[in-house]
Amino acid sequence: MFYQRYIKRFLDFVLALLGIIFLLPIFIVIAILIKKEDGGSVLFKQVRVGQNGKPFKIYKFRTMVENAEKLGSQVTKGDDPRITKIGKFLRKYKLDELPQLLNVLKGDMSLVGPRPEVPKYVEAYKEDYSEILKVKPGITDYATLEYVNEEEVLKGVQDVEKVYLEKVLPEKIKYYKRYINDISFLTDLKLIIKTLIKIIR
Repeated sequence: MFYQRYIKRFLDFVLALLGIIFLLPIFIVIAILIKKEDGGSVLFKQVRVGQNGKPFKIYKFRTMVENAEKLGSQVTKGDDPRITKIGKFLRKYKLDELPQLLNVLKGDMSLVGPRPEVPKYVEAYKEDYSEILKVKPGITDYATLEYVNEEEVLKGVQDVEKVYLEKVLPEKIKYYKRYINDISFLTDLKLIIKTLIKIIR
């Protein structure tokens, strides 16, 4: 498809670059607040699976205590004690996702596309992901809108990883496949606008 092969990447690059320039003051303020709270690293980096199965490091503002992954599951729920004070605020308004504009700029991700998963979850649904990973993962898509409050959905769950793997992820996969079938400029534009509205509300 012409849009997917040529125009989408161009728009991703231009919009991500403009976004980083425009949001730079916010980036700086957030970095200062994270550093001030516990002196730890500003960014959280995690290996995710990208297009054609190629691994890459996703960037987020750190919202949990240092080495949080060693202290619990890779899935986070709303009442997770590992989340920091500033982290709760950043997660509420999805500000922790802003550094992914760097991933878009680098070409690891697109503004719109299936959310990238960690290797072990991709492995659990290998057959489905053989189709999903034909496109670049993105910051937002249908699943992002449907599960914008995913952490609250998982709040209070005992085995959060089990519930995520057996109930949440299969539903997300359906939305990922829907996006792949719907890819177009208008679809991407609608999803970006709807995501911004959802966050503001």
